[in-house]
Amino acid sequence: MSFTLPADYGYVIAVGALSTLYPLVLGGQVGGARKRANVPYPHMYATQEECAKDKNKYLFNCYQRAHHNFLENYPQFLFLLATSGIQYPQIAAGAGAVWIVGRIFYASNYQTGEPSKRNGGLALLHLFGMLTLIGLGITTGVSLSWKAFST
Repeated sequence: MSFTLPADYGYVIAVGALSTLYPLVLGGQVGGARKRANVPYPHMYATQEECAKDKNKYLFNCYQRAHHNFLENYPQFLFLLATSGIQYPQIAAGAGAVWIVGRIFYASNYQTGEPSKRNGGLALLHLFGMLTLIGLGITTGVSLSWKAFST
């Protein structure tokens, strides 16, 4: 089976490529928080005891966690973006952009030092974007499978 990418698949590529910038931003933010908190490498997090004594160490953990949460969700985002875009390039690119905006708000909320507020406000956009990509991905997979089965 072969297929041709739609002419507007470039939107999908652009969103995917631009999305690679945000983990770099988050990494830089973590580096700054690490320096303010004086958490030496190779330690990933400050301990509970350290956080209880030093707000900067607690905030560092929040920055680190926001970054890690992004990285934990990034592979499935890229896969769903790429595969959904085969059949629905404009919708997939739009959902991808919405996911990125939602992740920016999610990280910003987390970095306030109140992790329970991480999904507040516009941060919920990331869920809407991801659910849209999941739906499009499933639809694309079923459609392509059906075409292969029918031939």
